[in-house]
Amino acid sequence: MTTMESLIGLVNRIQRACTVLGDYGGGDNAFSSLWEALPSVAVVGGQSSGKSSVLESIVGRDFLPRGSGIVTRRPLVLQLHKTEEGSQEYAEFLHLPKRRFTDFALVRKEIQDETDRMTGKTKQISPVPIHLSIYSPNVVNLTLIDLPGLTKVAVEGQPESIVQDIETMVRSYVEKPNCVILAISPANQDIATSDAIKLSREVDPSGERTFGVLTKLDLMDKGTNALDVLEGRSYRLQHPWVGIVNRSQADINKNVDMIVARRKEREYFATSPDYGHLANKMGSEYLAKLLSKHLESVIRARIPSITSLINKSIEELESEMDHLGRPVAVDAGAQLYTILELCRAFDRIFKEHLDGGRPGGDRIYGVFDNQLPAALRKLPFDRHLSLQNVRRVVSEADGYQPHLIAPEQGYRRLIEGALNYFRGPAEASVDAVHFVLKELVRKSIGETQELKRFPTLQAEIAAASNEALERFREDSKKTVIRLVDMESSYLTVEFFRRLPQEVEKGGNPAGNPASVTVDRYTEGHFRRIGSNVSSYINMVSETLKNTIPKAVVYCQVREAKQSLLNHFYTQIGRKEAKQLSQLLDEDPALMERRQQCAKRLELYKSARDEIDSVSWAR
Repeated sequence: MTTMESLIGLVNRIQRACTVLGDYGGGDNAFSSLWEALPSVAVVGGQSSGKSSVLESIVGRDFLPRGSGIVTRRPLVLQLHKTEEGSQEYAEFLHLPKRRFTDFALVRKEIQDETDRMTGKTKQISPVPIHLSIYSPNVVNLTLIDLPGLTKVAVEGQPESIVQDIETMVRSYVEKPNCVILAISPANQDIATSDAIKLSREVDPSGERTFGVLTKLDLMDKGTNALDVLEGRSYRLQHPWVGIVNRSQADINKNVDMIVARRKEREYFATSPDYGHLANKMGSEYLAKLLSKHLESVIRARIPSITSLINKSIEELESEMDHLGRPVAVDAGAQLYTILELCRAFDRIFKEHLDGGRPGGDRIYGVFDNQLPAALRKLPFDRHLSLQNVRRVVSEADGYQPHLIAPEQGYRRLIEGALNYFRGPAEASVDAVHFVLKELVRKSIGETQELKRFPTLQAEIAAASNEALERFREDSKKTVIRLVDMESSYLTVEFFRRLPQEVEKGGNPAGNPASVTVDRYTEGHFRRIGSNVSSYINMVSETLKNTIPKAVVYCQVREAKQSLLNHFYTQIGRKEAKQLSQLLDEDPALMERRQQCAKRLELYKSARDEIDSVSWAR
């Protein structure tokens, strides 16, 4: 194989691989950019200009649908791959990757059927391309794109927008700077009215990308010829015009072999009095070689940019492969090790959230610094220590025997009743921290890139973590309630020891026992009791405001940092190999993505090596 064939064949393989791997067209990633950086040939012409016949002549096979009106209703991306002499010809469709067609009549039928699947049995068009590869020793390495024929009017069954729709579709291909335009014009029509030339002049005004092809030379009126066009006098292009003689309708009806048709085409030009002097630069075989030679020069000029894009693609793929991780081992010991490593990766991120390396842990401090104090301030102590309630509680505590000095039982009941209110904020603090920890577990699982491959393991870790957090919450609730109950079970003695002195200081300046008795049942007496209880409750509130966070952090946050997955580790160690495999059952989409990345990586590395091996040759 020559250097030229190697280069073009390489480009063809890259384009084919990009197509198979879903990197064709329109994207903004490096893979789509690579496709667009590779040259291809778009076949453009009006309806019935002979486009299909030109393609079949280049391929040497009769494989395209025929008929009147609009026949090509979807772009056909045709990739020709030259094979060894004597090898069998066959075709493959992208949408039928495991099926080889050796009967090209079936290729024609599949093109028609696949078109109908997208557009229905109507005259509608679709921009979604059909991808077809043909492997043959009788072709040159080329990528050709057959586009719907340009038309001037809509026919019955077509929307009024069909003219503009077709032109827009064709432009989307030929406007790309790396697209070579094969402009097909029939010789029996005035070149000035050629749809293909008109469009190519607009998108390629310099003519550097345009190859003019003149068909139907044998159908011109007697006494006329197309020399003015073929020799560049009527319309000059940067590249020479090529004349083509396609099979006649009679030949098509008789199923004349394309090899025979090529021979008859050569004979026509060789014996033609008008075109004999151009015979060696006419015909479909010459056109294929001309295009192949041009593509080789284009590829050589673009090798640096193509190599750069390939290197960029390789870097992106290697990065993604690192991100996706290695395939899962089948050995139970290796699987257990993988699971433990994944758990440690999750645990590390979870701790980073708690310790401040990642956001989220500060919300726990917010519970203690904002939520708990606010809840304590909202407790209904004003209602509990109202004058009416204090009088009622103290009186009920005294029973039939009024208190002598300080109403100790009344004080105790008022304090115990008030302390019960602290249960709510204490439990709410536990629940709030529990919610934050659960949210951090969820975020940490999502941020553990290695876990994204294993949805089953993600769910198991989430369930085990939440189960552990529930245990920590229950322990924490018991602890904070104990703190509240401890305050109720033993009141601070110094508080009570101050009370008689306060009564004597404020209640009986004259030393009259009768006035003391009367004072104990006045409004001022009950207000003083309520004030004393309020002072005690405030003291307890300040204490709990400090001790509840300590208990919550000790029972929940500390435990979560130290032993969140301990129970899970114990369970994992008891699992059988089959159960471990189930935990490492990857997301099928990720497995497919890894396989695609591996294929792409292999392709691009191979392409880079091949380019390095042939780019220096001249």
